Amino acid sequence: MTSQVSSPAGQADEANDADQAGETVLRGQRTPHAEKAGVGEKEIRRLDRVIIRFAGDSGDGMQLTGDRFTSETASFGNDLSTLPNFPAEIRAPAGTLPGVSSFQLHFADHDILTPGDAPNVLVAMNPAALRANIGDVPRGAEIIVNTDEFTKRPMAKVGYETSPLEDGSLQAYNVHPVPLTTLTIEALKEFGLSRKEAERSKNMFALGLLSWMYHRPTDGTEAFLRAKFAKKPQIAEANVAAFRAGWNFGETTEDFAVSYEVAPATQTFPTGTYRNITGNLALSYGLIAASRQADLPLYLGSYPITPASDILHELSKHKNFGVRTFQAEDEIAGIGAALGAAFGGSLGVTTTSGPGVALKSETIGLAVSLELPLLIIDIQRGGPSTGLPTKTEQADLLQAMFGRNGEAPVPIVAPKTPADCFDAALDAARIALTYRTPVFLLSDGYLANGSEPWRIPEVDELPDLRVQFASGPNHELADGTEVFWPYKRDQQTLARPWAVPGTPGLEHRIGGIEKQDGTGNISYDPANHDFMVRTRQAKVDGIEVPDVEVDDPSDARTLVLGWGSTYGPITAAVRRLRAEGQSIAQAHLRHLNPFPRNLGEVLERYDKVVVPEMNLGQLATLIRAKYLVDAQSYNQVNGMPFKAEQLATALKEAIDA
Repeated sequence: MTSQVSSPAGQADEANDADQAGETVLRGQRTPHAEKAGVGEKEIRRLDRVIIRFAGDSGDGMQLTGDRFTSETASFGNDLSTLPNFPAEIRAPAGTLPGVSSFQLHFADHDILTPGDAPNVLVAMNPAALRANIGDVPRGAEIIVNTDEFTKRPMAKVGYETSPLEDGSLQAYNVHPVPLTTLTIEALKEFGLSRKEAERSKNMFALGLLSWMYHRPTDGTEAFLRAKFAKKPQIAEANVAAFRAGWNFGETTEDFAVSYEVAPATQTFPTGTYRNITGNLALSYGLIAASRQADLPLYLGSYPITPASDILHELSKHKNFGVRTFQAEDEIAGIGAALGAAFGGSLGVTTTSGPGVALKSETIGLAVSLELPLLIIDIQRGGPSTGLPTKTEQADLLQAMFGRNGEAPVPIVAPKTPADCFDAALDAARIALTYRTPVFLLSDGYLANGSEPWRIPEVDELPDLRVQFASGPNHELADGTEVFWPYKRDQQTLARPWAVPGTPGLEHRIGGIEKQDGTGNISYDPANHDFMVRTRQAKVDGIEVPDVEVDDPSDARTLVLGWGSTYGPITAAVRRLRAEGQSIAQAHLRHLNPFPRNLGEVLERYDKVVVPEMNLGQLATLIRAKYLVDAQSYNQVNGMPFKAEQLATALKEAIDA
């Protein structure tokens, strides 16, 4: 979904996520789908931001519902951020807490950074969804409950001895009891569907109701449903009917006396064409763009693993751009094929998560020895072992930095937002191609599945990544003979030449045993090994990366330093503290190996350095070791991203300490 935005760039502070202050007006409403007029006036309240969470059983279609609401919100022009949260099990028992799937969407008329700390609206499709999420819902929030599921057995499954809809436990909330299942079945009577088939459309009824409540466009969703079920037109029309019925229910029922408007974020975005994008999709597009800008075929050797599999799925659709995808039998075969493709002159890529990195480590070491460009995309998830497949974490930093035998340095790049994954992919490709080295790109589950608006760049804005392959001899022997030396280096980058197999006169030996400097012959000489180890390290240390930028408007004494996906929560927390009059500086790292050259000087300017991470302090450990700075860790490893309020509290304590 794309939309045009023509406005100057702007920015607004991220306020309290639970706030719903707004302007109220009265307006007579008519649904675009109603057959009869005569609807009365309903109150319309204008808000600057809303956080909605759809929650239900993993078979209730909550991810699809959230995705459609997000797409319409993006096309409307709001800024947005999403947080899908689904079970680790393929199909947990229906109606149980482990089987709850949710999708949270934060959208606003100004610049926002996170999916929000707490939902203003919770749509609970069953008792399990209510029980699993009620702890996150602030007092006074709206709760829409599917009353048809609140029978004795489903409630007993999750520990409700009495109905929370009747025992007064929800008095602090604005509860809207809606028999979603019954209303959906009634709306679909004319389609001749079985009860079970009709029930499946209740998520579309809920989507229609929420679309009415927040004045979302509807045409895109109807077109989507007809395209999705093009081979089953009866099912398509049934879903459209359920969607319209939900809209009409909101329009006519007395229980929903108020609807809400959130204006487009006209002052947030630079002029351009925008679309909603997830991190994995942005990464896929970034890899394609890198291959085109390098004028090289893109080869992905991969083995499916959550949460990285979407990149394999997406790239497999783009053979017309010279993309070749290979779904290998295991992780080792996947990276082996990608490294072989790099040897053959392609932009080699392998995608995985933490458990796969462990299996790929030997081949990554081989790539370091061969000095070939290779991208290792690690979409981090909870660990150790196979860990929490659908949960996010930042716990692979030290594995990326040191997780190989011998001295095998690898550059590391980390995107900070879903849209930034596109630029990070281009940056990682630049480093790999320029310096002839494998490069780690560390995303995570939060970025991979989350989404936000992304301005589609013009082609002339993209970097030129073209490389020159070796085409002839590059060294003259003492007797005047011209030969090709595969390890004769560029004096500026220390990169060795890239010779495509089959080029006449450029035959050379390749393998994992230590090479002789220049010739590439096998060498067991201690002095040569020492020289080659130090040269490979110097090559990585010499990679040109931009200086780290510091946001410090008030000569603060405390610096909060982050990396990767903590950018949104950290920035939101910093905005809150500054709005309260606190003085705090912020810096965020994209390049983790090598660090920006000015990082040491930046750290020395502050009395306190706080490093929030979704691990037990891995970046803080590196900072303390390299710069001898007493960096303070603030850590979380619960599989969820930080909340802005939580970080703001921790940072204020650090300032006051």
